[in-house]
Amino acid sequence: MSIPLIQPNVQQCAAVSTSSSISHFPSSSFFRIIALGHSISSLKSVVCCLSQSNSQVAVVNGRTDTRVSGRNEIRLGLPSKGRMASDTLDLLKDCQLSVKQVNPRQYVAEIPQLSNLEVWFQRPKDIGNEDLILVHDALEYGDCCLSLAIPNYGIFENINSVRELAQMPQWKAEKPLRVATGFTYLGTKFMKENGLEHVTFSTADGALEAAPAMGIADAILDLVSSGTTLRENNLKEIEGGIVLESQTDLVASRKSLIQRKGALDASHDILERLEAHLRAIGQFTVTANMRGSSAGEVAERVLSQPSLSGLQGPTVSPVYCKRDGKVSPDYYAIVICVPKKASYKSVQQLRAIGGSGVLISPLTYIFDEETPRWRQLLSKLGL
Repeated sequence: MSIPLIQPNVQQCAAVSTSSSISHFPSSSFFRIIALGHSISSLKSVVCCLSQSNSQVAVVNGRTDTRVSGRNEIRLGLPSKGRMASDTLDLLKDCQLSVKQVNPRQYVAEIPQLSNLEVWFQRPKDIGNEDLILVHDALEYGDCCLSLAIPNYGIFENINSVRELAQMPQWKAEKPLRVATGFTYLGTKFMKENGLEHVTFSTADGALEAAPAMGIADAILDLVSSGTTLRENNLKEIEGGIVLESQTDLVASRKSLIQRKGALDASHDILERLEAHLRAIGQFTVTANMRGSSAGEVAERVLSQPSLSGLQGPTVSPVYCKRDGKVSPDYYAIVICVPKKASYKSVQQLRAIGGSGVLISPLTYIFDEETPRWRQLLSKLGL
């Protein structure tokens, strides 16, 4: 079984191109990373994948080799390069799932905290797109869009929408709009839907931003996240120019989750760590001491301030001091969880009701009694 974390994969069509490397993830037995749609305005791209490999067939030097022994390891697919790769590794590290790669030139690694698991660094096109089930759809990184961009100078200086671009008299059958892109299938459909009839596409990978300046294209259709690279190359996005939006998701093979030993346990472990870490982002623990006649009386004072209620209410516990040979709770310790943006306001309110010695520290994890998405996953599987 394999669990791949893969960069957003915006596919051009329902079929996925194959190569000899596809043998790393046999099409019949693994969790995959793909785009869950390809012609709609909103698209979610799969990032993580779980699968169990038991194939006896592999491709070696372009030839089928049936001598390869079966596998029972869980496999986690990760992006092989780029910002998505580093962001994915950082996320796993923050979840105490650091990837250990003995040789940086190898495409196989491990996560010591997860036994019987292999990490495989993959390209999106090497991952299939069947039998997927969505496990987590809010990993909070990797957001991007497939967008049309044109120069901000020359004949395009005052063009600010796809509609205006389509109405330009320059585009004719003998002189079409030239678009550089790696997404010709999506690009063709998008142009037709937006009234751009005279368009030609040149396929290219990487450094598309230089194409208009070099005179080999009038516009580009490419993945955009922050837009900084576009601006640095004197390009601009235009109104109505977004073909689709994409984000990173965790997916798995439905069949593997149900049938493969250890698949659900691995999914539960990863899901719990992800949820606990993501929920804690931007949250702070605030601790203060407060005099009071009882824990109940102190709790009433704290709850009189709406922003001090915490996740489920304040934790109030006695702070014991020894005076005249006797131990007594002269103070009570207050512990609450607040959003970072409200931390200073919380300090002010605690002081106003008698709080002192206020301490603030960031939270690393917030574990629920049960991870909500785990129950949702079991429901999807009918378990």
